[in-house]
Order: sequence, then structure tokens, then C-alpha cells
Amino acid sequence: MADDNGIGKGLLIGFLTGSIVGAVIGLLYAPKSGKDLRVDIKDRTDDYLNDAEKYIEKAKTKANEMINDGKKKSEELIADAKVKVDALLDEAEEILNTARAKTEEYVEQGKDTIGKKGDKLKSAIKKGLDSYKTEKSEESSEEA
Repeated sequence: MADDNGIGKGLLIGFLTGSIVGAVIGLLYAPKSGKDLRVDIKDRTDDYLNDAEKYIEKAKTKANEMINDGKKKSEELIADAKVKVDALLDEAEEILNTARAKTEEYVEQGKDTIGKKGDKLKSAIKKGLDSYKTEKSEESSEEA
């Protein structure tokens, strides 16, 4: 965009300079008296200055419009981005809550399974100890 402004300024300056030089040369070669020539030069110079002022004013207006449009578009993009980010955050939170719920469910199932297996193991160990005690007591009885 900076290059565009530089080219535009260069073209404007070249156009104005060329117009002024061309007008002055044309007037100098015209068959008029010095007084008429000076009046013509002054009139044409004023015309070109007025045209240049109008062009500059239009350029300023156009630049302001472009800046305002850019601001509006950037604000719209930011608002859209915020909406999308909020939606993504909501979706991520929902996924996280689902994962937590499933994890809690799996932990509870694991606790139940471990509890049942633990009870079976305790029972087996108790039975093993009881068998051992019974066998020991039978061996002691037989020795006596």
C-alpha cells in the first residue's frame, strides 16, 4: 500500500508539473501581448492549482473511506474470530466434561473390579490358611 501511495504521488506531481510547463510554453509561443500573456498564465495557473486541490481533496476523501472500510472490516473479522473462538472453547469444554465423566465411570468400574477380586483373593488366602492350619493340626494329632 505504501508503494501505491508513492506511485500515486509521483504521478500527481508529474501530471501537475507537465501541465504547468506545457501551459506556460504554449502561452509563451502564443501571439499575445505581455500583459495578456501574464493574465493567461495566472488564470491557467489558478485553474491548475484548483484542479490539483480538488484532486487532493478527492484523494483524501477516498483515503479516509478506505481507512474506515478497513477498520469496519477488521472489526467484523475480530468479532467473527471471537464468536468462533467462543464456540471452540465451548466445544472443548464439552469434550473435557465428557472425558471426565467417562474417566470417573471407568475409575468406579475399576474400583468395583478390584474390590471383587480383592475379596476373592482374601477368601482364597483365608481358605488356604484354614487348610494349612487344619493340615498342621492333623499332622500334630497323628504325631501324638
